[in-house]
Amino acid sequence: MKRRHPATVSDEDSRMFREAIGEIRQLDPVEPPPASPKPEPHPYMLEADEAAVPGELLDMAFDPGLMEVGEELSYLRDGYPPKLLRQLKRGQFSVQDDIDLHQMNAAAAQATIAEFLAQAAERGFHCVRIVHGKGLRSKSSGPVLKVLTDRLLRRRDDVIAFASARPMQGGTGAVVVLLKG
Repeated sequence: MKRRHPATVSDEDSRMFREAIGEIRQLDPVEPPPASPKPEPHPYMLEADEAAVPGELLDMAFDPGLMEVGEELSYLRDGYPPKLLRQLKRGQFSVQDDIDLHQMNAAAAQATIAEFLAQAAERGFHCVRIVHGKGLRSKSSGPVLKVLTDRLLRRRDDVIAFASARPMQGGTGAVVVLLKG
């Protein structure tokens, strides 16, 4: 498509235009109206999640109350001081990277964990977090990704220790992993 340039306006055309519109007066500049305040954020998703909890609890094939006992994960490789695991549980290590396994099946989660830990080692990270979820939608089979994560991490030589995350980091739905450096 060829672009057309606007025709130039001659002095005669300009004079005729000014005669046709008559005398003009300059308008005073007007200040723009003040910006309207933004509305306060409203936690719609939180309310929807909280409203859905009673129905989800009735639909569960297992009792989540039983799952609370002993659901916290922790592991310390032989030869390391117990103080290291206590420090990890207290959140005294800075998490340098994390990954979320939600919505993955077991095979995808296993491959993702292996790749994630390999990348963490390449980048020289010593503390990472894996969000596996609590398995509340796993029906009677229990927390599939949580059990898988626990099993995989115990078998890896590059894992020194791991423990369920602090509540603000995902609680028992995530694990903080300490890697060899």
